[in-house]
Amino acid sequence: QVQLVESGGGLVQPGGSLRLSCAASGFTFSRYAMTWYRQAPGKERELVASITRAGGSPHYADSVKGRFTISRDNEKNTVYLQMNSLKPEDTAIYYCNAVRGEGSRLYDYWGQGTQVTVSS
Repeated sequence: QVQLVESGGGLVQPGGSLRLSCAASGFTFSRYAMTWYRQAPGKERELVASITRAGGSPHYADSVKGRFTISRDNEKNTVYLQMNSLKPEDTAIYYCNAVRGEGSRLYDYWGQGTQVTVSS
């Protein structure tokens, strides 16, 4: 069974840090690019960060550049999102996503999300 399980969310004060983890199982993790999305109430889902299957070419939304870092450990089948200097506008549910294109086929898996709340 394919699973992506996010963890590490919680309540943090502005300026604080959190490290999100997404543990994958049920598929060949190293064949998939990984992304983090977030969705806040009343807002559209936003791509936060992405990383290639080999751990290269990280990309970030402008709103998080310089504050967030995406990484992955293919031996542990886990992708991480280190979030520093958190702001109230970072409050959202954070989702990890695995995606792989193979010819005409697309494989796309999502986790259940983890809540991040930045508030005093």
